[in-house]
Amino acid sequence: MGSSRPFRSVAVVVEDDPIQREMLASLLEEGHFEVIQCEDAQTADLALAKRHPALLVTDVNLVGAMSGLELARKARQLHPEIRVIVISGRPTPAVPDGVTFFAKPFYPTDLLREVERSEHAEKRSRLHCTLM
Repeated sequence: MGSSRPFRSVAVVVEDDPIQREMLASLLEEGHFEVIQCEDAQTADLALAKRHPALLVTDVNLVGAMSGLELARKARQLHPEIRVIVISGRPTPAVPDGVTFFAKPFYPTDLLREVERSEHAEKRSRLHCTLM
Protein backbone atom coordinates (compact mmCIF):
# COMPACT_ATOMS: atom_id res chain seq x y z
CA MET A 1 0.00 0.00 0.00
CA GLY A 2 1.22 3.47 -0.84
CA SER A 3 1.18 6.27 1.65
CA SER A 4 -1.75 8.62 1.36
CA ARG A 5 -1.15 12.25 0.59
CA PRO A 6 -3.58 14.99 1.51
CA PHE A 7 -5.44 16.56 -1.41
CA ARG A 8 -3.77 19.75 -2.57
CA SER A 9 -5.58 22.30 -4.69
CA VAL A 10 -3.83 23.40 -7.86
CA ALA A 11 -2.70 27.01 -8.33
CA VAL A 12 -1.30 28.53 -11.51
CA VAL A 13 1.22 31.35 -11.10
CA VAL A 14 1.92 33.47 -14.19
CA GLU A 15 4.81 35.89 -13.92
CA ASP A 16 7.54 36.63 -16.48
CA ASP A 17 10.06 37.59 -13.79
CA PRO A 18 11.55 34.24 -12.64
CA ILE A 19 12.47 35.51 -9.15
CA GLN A 20 8.99 36.86 -8.45
CA ARG A 21 7.39 33.75 -9.97
CA GLU A 22 9.44 31.48 -7.72
CA MET A 23 8.65 33.61 -4.65
CA LEU A 24 4.91 33.42 -5.35
CA ALA A 25 5.10 29.69 -6.03
CA SER A 26 7.00 29.03 -2.80
CA LEU A 27 4.51 31.07 -0.82
CA LEU A 28 1.55 29.16 -2.24
CA GLU A 29 3.26 25.79 -1.84
CA GLU A 30 3.65 26.58 1.85
CA GLY A 31 -0.08 27.34 1.80
CA HIS A 32 -0.66 23.75 0.64
CA PHE A 33 -1.13 24.29 -3.08
CA GLU A 34 0.36 22.28 -5.89
CA VAL A 35 1.75 25.11 -8.04
CA ILE A 36 2.17 25.22 -11.80
CA GLN A 37 4.55 28.02 -12.78
CA CYS A 38 4.13 29.73 -16.15
CA GLU A 39 6.15 32.46 -17.81
CA ASP A 40 3.39 33.57 -20.19
CA ALA A 41 -0.39 33.55 -20.58
CA GLN A 42 -0.40 31.06 -23.46
CA THR A 43 1.27 28.40 -21.30
CA ALA A 44 -1.05 29.24 -18.41
CA ASP A 45 -4.05 28.92 -20.73
CA LEU A 46 -3.03 25.32 -21.43
CA ALA A 47 -2.62 24.62 -17.71
CA LEU A 48 -6.09 26.07 -17.04
CA ALA A 49 -7.62 23.77 -19.64
CA LYS A 50 -5.81 20.62 -18.51
CA ARG A 51 -5.61 20.95 -14.71
CA HIS A 52 -8.72 22.95 -13.68
CA PRO A 53 -6.95 24.90 -10.90
CA ALA A 54 -8.64 26.46 -7.88
CA LEU A 55 -6.46 29.59 -8.03
CA LEU A 56 -4.82 31.76 -10.69
CA VAL A 57 -2.29 34.44 -9.74
CA THR A 58 -1.12 36.47 -12.72
CA ASP A 59 0.83 39.62 -13.40
CA VAL A 60 -0.89 42.10 -15.73
CA ASN A 61 2.08 42.64 -18.05
CA LEU A 62 3.38 39.41 -19.52
CA VAL A 63 5.54 38.41 -22.46
CA GLY A 64 3.60 37.17 -25.47
CA ALA A 65 0.34 38.07 -27.13
CA MET A 66 -2.02 37.77 -24.14
CA SER A 67 -1.99 40.00 -21.05
CA GLY A 68 -2.73 38.87 -17.53
CA LEU A 69 -6.09 40.68 -17.67
CA GLU A 70 -7.08 38.79 -20.80
CA LEU A 71 -6.02 35.57 -19.12
CA ALA A 72 -8.05 36.45 -16.01
CA ARG A 73 -11.17 37.06 -18.14
CA LYS A 74 -10.67 33.82 -20.02
CA ALA A 75 -10.08 31.86 -16.80
CA ARG A 76 -13.31 33.21 -15.24
CA GLN A 77 -15.26 32.32 -18.41
CA LEU A 78 -13.79 28.81 -18.51
CA HIS A 79 -14.02 28.17 -14.76
CA PRO A 80 -16.45 30.60 -13.06
CA GLU A 81 -15.52 29.19 -9.64
CA ILE A 82 -11.77 29.86 -9.97
CA ARG A 83 -10.26 32.44 -7.64
CA VAL A 84 -8.20 34.95 -9.63
CA ILE A 85 -5.69 37.42 -8.27
CA VAL A 86 -4.13 39.94 -10.65
CA ILE A 87 -0.94 41.75 -9.62
CA SER A 88 0.80 44.77 -11.11
CA GLY A 89 3.33 47.44 -10.30
CA ARG A 90 1.31 49.93 -12.33
CA PRO A 91 -1.91 51.77 -11.37
CA THR A 92 -4.98 49.66 -10.70
CA PRO A 93 -6.40 48.33 -13.96
CA ALA A 94 -10.07 47.61 -14.60
CA VAL A 95 -10.27 43.99 -13.47
CA PRO A 96 -13.04 41.56 -14.47
CA ASP A 97 -15.83 40.73 -12.01
CA GLY A 98 -14.77 38.32 -9.31
CA VAL A 99 -11.07 39.17 -9.70
CA THR A 100 -8.94 40.58 -6.88
CA PHE A 101 -6.18 43.11 -7.55
CA PHE A 102 -2.90 43.48 -5.62
CA ALA A 103 -0.51 46.38 -6.26
CA LYS A 104 3.21 45.56 -6.22
CA PRO A 105 4.91 45.55 -3.89
CA PHE A 106 2.59 43.74 -1.51
CA TYR A 107 3.14 41.78 1.65
CA PRO A 108 3.18 38.01 1.11
CA THR A 109 0.95 37.59 4.16
CA ASP A 110 -1.71 39.78 2.50
CA LEU A 111 -1.78 37.43 -0.49
CA LEU A 112 -2.05 34.37 1.77
CA ARG A 113 -4.84 36.02 3.79
CA GLU A 114 -6.78 36.72 0.58
CA VAL A 115 -6.36 33.14 -0.62
CA GLU A 116 -7.45 31.77 2.77
CA ARG A 117 -10.38 34.20 2.99
CA SER A 118 -11.58 33.15 -0.46
CA GLU A 119 -11.11 29.49 0.40
CA HIS A 120 -13.12 29.79 3.64
CA ALA A 121 -15.90 31.72 1.90
CA GLU A 122 -16.09 29.05 -0.79
CA LYS A 123 -16.30 26.25 1.82
CA ARG A 124 -19.05 28.11 3.74
CA SER A 125 -20.99 28.60 0.52
CA ARG A 126 -20.74 24.90 -0.35
CA LEU A 127 -21.78 23.91 3.18
CA HIS A 128 -24.75 26.31 3.06
CA CYS A 129 -25.90 24.82 -0.28
CA THR A 130 -25.54 21.31 1.13
CA LEU A 131 -27.62 22.13 4.21
CA MET A 132 -30.47 23.65 2.21
